[in-house]
Amino acid sequence: MRERDGTRPGGDRTAVLMVNGRSVPVLPGADLGTGKYNWMLSLAKAGFDVFAMDLQGHGRSPRPDVMQQPCNTSKAQQQVLLGGNPLTSVCTPVYDRQLGDSRSDWSEVHTVVEFIKKRHGVSKVALMGWSAASLALGPYAIQNPKNVTSLFLLAPVFGPNYQASAPGTDWDPPLPLPVSGSTDAKWGFPMNLLSREGFERAWNRELGCPEQREEGMVDTVWDAIMDSDIFGSNWGAKKHGVPQGVLRFRNAFWWGWNKTGVKVKKILGNKVPVLIMYGEHDRTVNSAVGADPFLSVPELYKAIPGKRKLMFKVACSGHQLQWEPASAHLHRLSRKWLKHTAVDGHTTGSFEMDEDGDCTPVP
Repeated sequence: MRERDGTRPGGDRTAVLMVNGRSVPVLPGADLGTGKYNWMLSLAKAGFDVFAMDLQGHGRSPRPDVMQQPCNTSKAQQQVLLGGNPLTSVCTPVYDRQLGDSRSDWSEVHTVVEFIKKRHGVSKVALMGWSAASLALGPYAIQNPKNVTSLFLLAPVFGPNYQASAPGTDWDPPLPLPVSGSTDAKWGFPMNLLSREGFERAWNRELGCPEQREEGMVDTVWDAIMDSDIFGSNWGAKKHGVPQGVLRFRNAFWWGWNKTGVKVKKILGNKVPVLIMYGEHDRTVNSAVGADPFLSVPELYKAIPGKRKLMFKVACSGHQLQWEPASAHLHRLSRKWLKHTAVDGHTTGSFEMDEDGDCTPVP
């Protein structure tokens, strides 16, 4: 966990907790460099006390030993990402199941929230997360509204029909949890891998504007990712005799964050106000109807039961919005949200934001 304490002398403390997404560690995602793409720094300069945490199996948090063994990933990832270094052929995972799940994520978030409350004497913490962080933060806020000031979700992962909780419960896991010994099975290995080339391809697919990404940003972000995983930086294909590195992240199993779970006890949009922000070219969290899985940010907005909810669709941006010029709008909106739990007087509604930051209501 990292802290940037922006609380001014004599001022009231507002604590904020940021959580990593599915693959990218929290520091490259939220605390990149010292310039205009540093979300944490922007909020700290505005007077907020900002914490950022990696769940276990990510970034600079502990990774189980099984994540240090290249065999412990899928057959496809071994072939595509590792090639002959350090493997000469594919091998069977030594550990044949996933690492972590919804319950362990909620527990880790709770531990950090309680630490922040005790450390600085605050009663609640504002939660912020990018992408799959929603799978941890959304259910946590519903289960612990007394600890949460508000919820800010950037490009949140949400499947309306995603894995349900156990029948007759709000958040108990479906049993039995998935276990498989097959290297091709979705849950038959503990670790996922991503190469630099794969990272760039995913970003390129969401470039819909001529000036959506500044030159050199792929290398800037990838270098920051590798700084959060020195072990993984020595894996992968070589270029000019030097490994390009591999992003390692755990293969976790989640449940409950769906159109039913969002409505539990009608917390979201009532006791916990919510702001959602995503890019117009974001196909990572917006898939076609009928896709498996079907993901949709607008469906999350519609599912939130309360009226204290805002959604902004941002022009000329994608899933990597925080590393694109549109990040200026992200910083501005999040500062307003943390200060007022509103944006320009609005506490509810869906808006389209143009490249200049001007907003138009969506009926």
